[in-house]
Amino acid sequence: MPWCEPCSKYFAPSAMGDDGSCPQCFAIADMPSAHGSITAKNLDLKKLAAHDEQDIPLPWHFKLLVGALLLYLSWRVIELFR
Repeated sequence: MPWCEPCSKYFAPSAMGDDGSCPQCFAIADMPSAHGSITAKNLDLKKLAAHDEQDIPLPWHFKLLVGALLLYLSWRVIELFR
């Protein structure tokens, strides 16, 4: 799978340009070999763990689901002691 370093994404080979460029940023994507190009020697975990983008807020429907779950479990505890 072609890997675009600036976009930090994998792309399908059919999505790449004729010259092997990324469809989003037009940089030349790395084509790993059949045995893979990521090894323990060239893997930088600190770089992977760094979060350069802004924090993404939780979606509203997840908050709604958690609130409904809390209400349901609270009701079940009340019913337990009735």
